[in-house]
Amino acid sequence: MHDDRSLVEARLRRVLDERIRPAVYPECVPLDVAVWHAPGEPVPVAEGLAAEPEPIEVGARWGAPWGTSWFRVTGTVPEAWAGRTVEALLDLGFDENMPGFQCEGLVYRSDGTPVKGLNPRNQWVRVGAPVAGGEEVRLHVEAASNPVVFGRHPFRPTPLGDKETAGSEPQYTLARMDLAVLDETVWELVLDLEVLGELMAELPVESPRRWEILRAVDRALDAVDLQDVNSTAARARSLLTGVLAAPAAPSAHRISAVGHAHIDSAWLWPLRETVRKVARTTASMTALLEDEPGFVFAMSQAQQWAWVKEHRPEVWARVKRAVADGRFVPAGGMWVESDTNMPGSEAMARQFVHGKRFFLDEFGVENDEAWLPDTFGFAAGLPQIIRAAGSTRLLTQKISWSRTNRFPHHTFLWEGIDGSRIFTHFPPVDTYNCAMHGGEIAHATRNFRDKGVARHSLAPTGWGDGGGGTTREMVAKAARLRDLEGSARVVWETPRAFFDRAEAEYPEPPVWVGELYLELHRATLTSQAKTKQGNRRSEHLLREAELWAATAAVRTGFAYPYEQLDRVWKTVLLHQFHDILPGSSIAWVHREARATYERIAAELDGIVEAAQRALAGEGTTPLAFNAAPHPRSGVPAGGAATPADAGGGTRLTPRAGGGHVLDNGLLRVEIDGRGLVVSAYDIGADRETVAPGRAANLLQLHADLPNMWDAWDVDEFYRNTVTDLTDAESVTAGEDGASVRVVRSFGASRVIQVLSLPPGERRLVVDTEVDWHETEKFLKLAFPLDVHAERYASETQFGHFHRPTHTNTSWEAAKFEACNHRFVHVAEPGWGVALVSDSTYGHDVTRTVRSGGDRGTTTTVRVSLLRAPRFPDPETDQGVHRFRHALVPGADIGDAVREGWRINLPERHVTGAGEVAPLVTVDEDAVVVTAVKLADDGSGDVVVRFHEAHGGRARATLTPGFAVAGVTVTDLLERPLSDTPAPERDGERITVRLRPFELATLRLRRA
Repeated sequence: MHDDRSLVEARLRRVLDERIRPAVYPECVPLDVAVWHAPGEPVPVAEGLAAEPEPIEVGARWGAPWGTSWFRVTGTVPEAWAGRTVEALLDLGFDENMPGFQCEGLVYRSDGTPVKGLNPRNQWVRVGAPVAGGEEVRLHVEAASNPVVFGRHPFRPTPLGDKETAGSEPQYTLARMDLAVLDETVWELVLDLEVLGELMAELPVESPRRWEILRAVDRALDAVDLQDVNSTAARARSLLTGVLAAPAAPSAHRISAVGHAHIDSAWLWPLRETVRKVARTTASMTALLEDEPGFVFAMSQAQQWAWVKEHRPEVWARVKRAVADGRFVPAGGMWVESDTNMPGSEAMARQFVHGKRFFLDEFGVENDEAWLPDTFGFAAGLPQIIRAAGSTRLLTQKISWSRTNRFPHHTFLWEGIDGSRIFTHFPPVDTYNCAMHGGEIAHATRNFRDKGVARHSLAPTGWGDGGGGTTREMVAKAARLRDLEGSARVVWETPRAFFDRAEAEYPEPPVWVGELYLELHRATLTSQAKTKQGNRRSEHLLREAELWAATAAVRTGFAYPYEQLDRVWKTVLLHQFHDILPGSSIAWVHREARATYERIAAELDGIVEAAQRALAGEGTTPLAFNAAPHPRSGVPAGGAATPADAGGGTRLTPRAGGGHVLDNGLLRVEIDGRGLVVSAYDIGADRETVAPGRAANLLQLHADLPNMWDAWDVDEFYRNTVTDLTDAESVTAGEDGASVRVVRSFGASRVIQVLSLPPGERRLVVDTEVDWHETEKFLKLAFPLDVHAERYASETQFGHFHRPTHTNTSWEAAKFEACNHRFVHVAEPGWGVALVSDSTYGHDVTRTVRSGGDRGTTTTVRVSLLRAPRFPDPETDQGVHRFRHALVPGADIGDAVREGWRINLPERHVTGAGEVAPLVTVDEDAVVVTAVKLADDGSGDVVVRFHEAHGGRARATLTPGFAVAGVTVTDLLERPLSDTPAPERDGERITVRLRPFELATLRLRRA
């Protein structure tokens, strides 16, 4: 049989494009249009509606970058159109790109009632169905002239990413502004032909079903009078009834379509614009829910719901009604769809606390699933956090973007570092912006890795990233695909319904243990250093503020700042969104983030200082407040005391051959004339740290131009070229007589380092200041260690995770850049080295075998300091940056944990009346307290969260510093766990027993 599919497909494309689609709106009349351009930032709706506009013609240019224009469109429905369906077609100047990446609009009626959003795929506004004729039409459009930051040349540097550099040139040309008759029969014919044409293209050449569709489509096209489509569309549709009615096979794959609009809380637009994106999308989706009874829409990110409630109460009222009907579904239970690699333990926990609590308080909805379709990989500690928040499921899509290895499952159990498992689905449709295209549906069926044991998958359906959501065309296609031979069955379902069904049919899915590493976007661990430093500093300041405010509240009656801490937490959580913290947003976003972090730091410092002053009392006794979870310098964890004298001191002497030697009796460090560490000798262990013939504290500069996704990616070939920065302008003794100062220049940049060895401590502190003015470069700081290690540990949420140092398989080789929190630890049995950091996340660890007589193994740890991508922010990281790291020879994993906390929580020194006892003490170093706070409900109960941090079993005694009337084990939301018994008590002493990395939360009721 001759394969004439290509001929029919070509015919179908042309007839659809040139005849049938244009006939959807067979008659139109122009609307009158006037516009008012708001000066500066967006104005309230009432102000925009009340403004006096000036006439504007179709074809006129409008919209400075990031501006807002209020269009008023008016007209009269012709009397001759009585009994027909009429719509306003409002084209602001859209191109064919996806919605959300260009101009957008929200339509209002004159009384301020929102109607729906406008975008390239959703330009219509229903006027009447049917109309009576003669109706007056008056609509208002709040139009955002957001520039196309990607432009015609993606990844090219552009000034459009910040209103301060974007200029004022109009961005758009006003296009169609008409009243038009909608021919619903032609519209339905378009959908019939699209669905059948897309299905036909996916069926194999030998499939009888393909030929059946081909012949039917051919006959339908024959039936269309190309000069009179509207009068012949019904006849054409009738010829397709049979092929559209043929049912799917009983074994057909089943797809749960979930209406969706993944909206990045910031990315190629600022936070303030996301507020409006969410309003546009939710207005459109509530309208679509009213028109389509079977449709279901899910939206994640409690922050975005809160924005609607705060800024668009008129839209919020519609959202609440739709939620009550069970068809507009709160999903995910997180404050935002955050990055999960870099947020610290408590911050990751609070994402769920604040997200789930919002949905519970507003709607009484308990989310079972975490919803993270676009996050750039998943840390190994996340399963336990999800379970501790009362959820059991996870959905993600991004793992399909991995470039090296194909993930082996679509439905599986994901096991975290403590053994917690969560039921996880990774949709085989391979997009979180499914448009119900036949190619997508067929791909989901072919791609599904769990055939034979499961046959259900999920498809997030709707335009996303910049918002927009599901269209009526997608709903219409889904209706045709509900039971269609040759296709998967498609049904609208909530996430909960899908997960219930998937778990029931697949009771013993495979298990994936450890992190879900994304083999892409690795540079997000380094880009925009100040944003990352702001996050790290904010997390630790919040710990301090809660700890000291709770202690002062119990001890002195200090007013615990519930509302203030709640607000600050939500701000920090917002900035952990997966395009803000990773450094992949436009310049505007990061400029604002830097200012926000400065305000947060000042506010939290104020809380800390006030609480410490209340605790210290009046007096002249020098006190050091220690917010770290371990004692140090004679100061208890969570308390204050006069610091002990470290004793000894550090000697600085000249080094033979140039340079200096630092020696404090525990560690002897040699710094040569180049300012490089050529020896770090552990005196007690009689052990050298630095690999023979190598030098540590070595700055290395790489060329860094990834193939695409500049701020996101670092490609493995960056290692092919490297410049060791060994030339020093000066290597001098520090003014304190116990440190060495090194100055280097390279390119247009300059580095000042201070290397110091504190008395009585086995750690070399490296303070690095970089005045950075490079572009498309990657700066690393290298420490080659004389350690033979096949794996290393890096801190993650509530524990640490081991990665191999070798590249035996493609899976290991792909992890050439990875994430750590406060420490990386490399060890042989009996001796190890920790490298701790106050603000960096990205790193790499490699191993080489030395040649010659030694033949030992060198394990090199390199921390990633700075990058210089030019898209989307052409000035990424230009300017001065400060980093602190410490090299800790002879460290076991407990030392790594302790030193990581120490470098991030320096002591605060005040004077007062005397010592301040901790509110809670723990007698076991392996049990680390991550939070001490008052309960969120205002009851005055003290909440203590802790975990086992060394990777083994632990038994510890927790002793409150106040009278306790009762102890309750709770989840992260501070709700009692009914299936968990209360811990043993002996008076005020509480015994806790923990599994490796186990997380626990206790609520202590004060007597």
